[in-house]
Amino acid sequence: MGKGMDAAEQALLAGCSAGGLATLLHCDDFRARFPQEVPVKCLPDGGFFLDIKDLSGERHMRSVFSGVVQLQNVSGVLPKRCLAKKDPAECFFPAELIKSISTPTFIVNSEYDSWQIANVVAPDGSYTGDAWTSCRDNIRNCSSEQMDVLHGFRAELIRELKVAEGEREWGLFVDSCFTHCQTQSSDWWHSPTSPRLGNQTVAEAVGDWYFGRRRVVKQVDCEYPCNPTCSIQ
Repeated sequence: MGKGMDAAEQALLAGCSAGGLATLLHCDDFRARFPQEVPVKCLPDGGFFLDIKDLSGERHMRSVFSGVVQLQNVSGVLPKRCLAKKDPAECFFPAELIKSISTPTFIVNSEYDSWQIANVVAPDGSYTGDAWTSCRDNIRNCSSEQMDVLHGFRAELIRELKVAEGEREWGLFVDSCFTHCQTQSSDWWHSPTSPRLGNQTVAEAVGDWYFGRRRVVKQVDCEYPCNPTCSIQ
């Protein structure tokens, strides 16, 4: 703020992957740093990590998050309503964070997040041999049984995003492409080969939401491989 941001006429807090999670964690605090008349919004990309069991039945990601919460002493910024009922590591997940965020937020995420498939659904040690190696590397290599697991991941993501769907000032761009972050590269963000939902690129959808050009900007894709614009990448 001391470098000039205190004079901002509008502000957007954004981040990808772990930065997307951090965007959710600090969204309302960021909003509070500006006068009320300054429009402030948040854009988390690829940061909607799920608290689900991996192939072995373990909650690998919860274990990872538990370590982060303890090491960084994160509890102070977690939702108090959640902490009253759940372990701090559970409250670190986006599904809980979005229940308490009041600042307008636009969530960009893949229904088949490539990082989460390799590290949340099928992390090393959760399966035997090379059974999931090629599927983790490329969704096109997945068997029908493996795709059933990935469709289950998609269903859980969509279920947890229902809170955001109900928020009037929030936006969603949730496609079925096998990728992780989509705001960091021009090929994914806005180009002739960018994935599209409702005939819009991520940039066009975010722009409509940020500048209020459309009342509702919430796009959720169908199951893979339904979106032909994903295959361009």
